[in-house]
Amino acid sequence: MNPRTALRPLVAGSTWRQGVFLLLGGVLALPYGVLVVAFAQLFGNPEAPRPLVLALLVLATAIAVVPIFHGGSRALEIAAVRGLLGVGLPEPVPGRRLDRETRLRAALWIGLHLSSGALVVGALFSAVPMALAFIVAQAGLDVGFAGEQRFGPFDGRDTGWLSAIGVLVLVALGYAVAGLGALAASMAPVLLGPAPAERIAALEVRATRLAERNRLARELHDSVGHALTVATLQAGAAREVLDRDPEFVRRALTAIEETGRRAMDDLDHVLGLLRETGASSTGPQRTLADLPALVADTRAAGQPVRSRVRGALDGVPPAVSREGYRILQEGLTNAARHGRGSVALRVDVRPDGLEIELVNDQPGPRSGGAAGLGDVPGAGGGRGLVGMRERVLLLGGGMTAGPDQDRWRVRVRLPIGAAG
Repeated sequence: MNPRTALRPLVAGSTWRQGVFLLLGGVLALPYGVLVVAFAQLFGNPEAPRPLVLALLVLATAIAVVPIFHGGSRALEIAAVRGLLGVGLPEPVPGRRLDRETRLRAALWIGLHLSSGALVVGALFSAVPMALAFIVAQAGLDVGFAGEQRFGPFDGRDTGWLSAIGVLVLVALGYAVAGLGALAASMAPVLLGPAPAERIAALEVRATRLAERNRLARELHDSVGHALTVATLQAGAAREVLDRDPEFVRRALTAIEETGRRAMDDLDHVLGLLRETGASSTGPQRTLADLPALVADTRAAGQPVRSRVRGALDGVPPAVSREGYRILQEGLTNAARHGRGSVALRVDVRPDGLEIELVNDQPGPRSGGAAGLGDVPGAGGGRGLVGMRERVLLLGGGMTAGPDQDRWRVRVRLPIGAAG
């Protein structure tokens, strides 16, 4: 065996971290050791009243057992294992009650940690001082060894052998720490790993976070994308008539300013959600009540829109109203970017659901596009249709989108009763 490989566990940083982990267990085991010594002395004292000592023993045992089975102790052990042993255990799900099997596994781990730590601490306070004394005795320092003192087959005059034994003790202790640390690292996933219920809970938390991230991505895509589209079209139109129609340029700049301000409000709202500051609750929430302003902005950008609304928009549940607004916003944005001609917009509020339909002409062959109200994969489009479908599926609705002869048609139906 290569000597460097054999000595690597003694100098590796992981061994030192494992030693700290074991020492932590020894420190935690110290109060239990004090209790054992104290009650051993009480039981050995014939003058101590046995009933009182037994009552105190039961009380002390109950108090000593509680931390071992407590969920917080398991969380602390997981943090120690991750930081000192380098085992990638998942964080416990906050607020979730542990089942019996998980508590028993954690209690067994804590017991093993305390026991192995107590052994390491005992070795440090007994074997290490003795080994160092043997080694320094070889250098001629007087450590109080007399010639008649015997250490197994050796006496105080056998300083060479005692020094060699001291070195071997230190080396053996290093290998013991490395071995116990490696054993602990291999057993940690078994005894501290998540139970099936915890894995399911962690997956649910992760799915919730991913869903929230997707929702925020949709919000940014729809609001900021719409504002950029309107601003780009307005700026292009203003540039064309800059010299001959200053009034139109003034209106275009006003529309760009208003659209940019609303986009900044939406952006602040989404960033507030990302920062989780709590201030986002007062942010803007566009709903179908803002549909007239949305249509006006689209028309101001040069995109003709024929709008027809049936039913009371203020009677739509808030969740459906918000998602319906974003769907209409994305449809109008894609029509302005990829479509041709005017857009026919229809919104029907019925007792059983909300129906939305957007229709416009598809671009000609020279435009390089193949989509109107939605983006088609492979045709240079973005996430328009994907985001719209995600919103519809989130509310349990249905959506169809595709060419209808020479037009592009999007139909969306959102249930009102279930969302309400």
